[in-house]
Amino acid sequence: MIRGRDIPLLILTAVALGAQPSTVSALHGKRQPRLLIRNAMVVEGVGTPASGPRDILIEGNRIVQVGRVREPVEAEIDGTGRYVLPGFVNMHGHLHRDRGGQAMDVNYVLKLWLACGITTVRDVGSDFEKSKRLRAAGAAGEIAAPRIFLYPFFGGAKTPEEARQKIRDLAAGGADGVKFLGVYRDLFDAAAAELAAAKLGRAHHTGVEETNAWDDIRHGSRGAPGLNTIEHWYGIPDAALADGVQQFPPSYNYANEVDRFRAAGRLWRETDPARLTKVLSAMVEARLAWDPTLSIYEASRDVSRARNQPWFKEYLHPALEKFFEPSLESHGSYFFNWSTEDEIYWKENYRLWMSALRQFGRLGGVITTGEDAGYIYQMYGVGLLRELELQQEAGFHPLQVVTHATHNGALALGRQQEFGRVRAGWLADLIVVNGNPLANFKILYPVGLDGGKLEWTIKDGIPYHAPALLDDVKRMVRALR
Repeated sequence: MIRGRDIPLLILTAVALGAQPSTVSALHGKRQPRLLIRNAMVVEGVGTPASGPRDILIEGNRIVQVGRVREPVEAEIDGTGRYVLPGFVNMHGHLHRDRGGQAMDVNYVLKLWLACGITTVRDVGSDFEKSKRLRAAGAAGEIAAPRIFLYPFFGGAKTPEEARQKIRDLAAGGADGVKFLGVYRDLFDAAAAELAAAKLGRAHHTGVEETNAWDDIRHGSRGAPGLNTIEHWYGIPDAALADGVQQFPPSYNYANEVDRFRAAGRLWRETDPARLTKVLSAMVEARLAWDPTLSIYEASRDVSRARNQPWFKEYLHPALEKFFEPSLESHGSYFFNWSTEDEIYWKENYRLWMSALRQFGRLGGVITTGEDAGYIYQMYGVGLLRELELQQEAGFHPLQVVTHATHNGALALGRQQEFGRVRAGWLADLIVVNGNPLANFKILYPVGLDGGKLEWTIKDGIPYHAPALLDDVKRMVRALR
């Protein structure tokens, strides 16, 4: 019997999983000396097609063999009829502890991430000191959590020297990188140079501000452990506007999020195609990665769908539910008088945005996956899974999408020799899926007509039974309701 976080040795059968006959012997939440996944189809994560059946032998926290394993092991997962992929890398996560003025247990976030196959998260802008403790506890296996990279917010500096000192302080404090948002050009230049010297990463959310993609291009990825990233998309079309500035109406107020997001839905249509090609090509040349977070804005093109997602019934935290409701006090809750016309513009915006993303990929650009969940009707973990579907909608083959979500994330973090692949010598960050996600990403969702097929998330050699994690989340939500 599955007993939540106290799960003993699991012997799960087809009756328990509603699947093909399967015998599983593994300890939920406990790393074992040797764990074997036997007889599975393997998607390595670098664009090569699935192959199998193959065995994957894990010793401690590393994959030591992918092929055929004959000797007995301490624990085994029968992979018959199942696919094994690298764990997903969420390049835009938030370790939220409250929403809508209500406290929220951070374990709600962590367990949803793991249950959706996310084994690594780049946290961009949470409480730095509290998140450092979570990073350490997760690395030690003391809590159920993905591997965490911390990119705290850059802010508070008024002069270039203060900007440089801010970066030095964050580096000394243990930051893996820094996130930028709403920064003046002289401060950005000083901070970016200091980051390069400190060999830390940079994530830049360029909104409607003085800096845009050309500023990131000038600094490239010099000194970064991997690749610096442009988050979302604003700064890219802003750098390629046909008339140099977006045609805002006279009444426009950027601080009013209804104005802000309504105008954002008209941004891509104002770019000049030739200028955009120059921007995208320069991003590739400068070795900048693009983390588009397609999923976080999707409510703008169909708010009714966003408000009625099937996983909300059992998994939506009451604090999130309150935060999502239209309010000028909650970031991203801008749906006042959101009209048919707004959604039509946003549908076109997505078409042009996806076309630019596809062009960037064809030019050789590195694309990653991130969710930015906790805003705009998007739940943690599920947002990353929706990102996979939207990148396929943009025109990428499912194998390319998996590469974006695994190897490319590791590459951007400078850890491509450590995780992001199903390969001997790499860390054992894996997911086991009862079915073929290349044929249908929907099977990865926690619920739905085809959902519930993600059975195991293995992070750093520790196997987590996804249904058990989801049961924990349901209990949290039920107790609060």
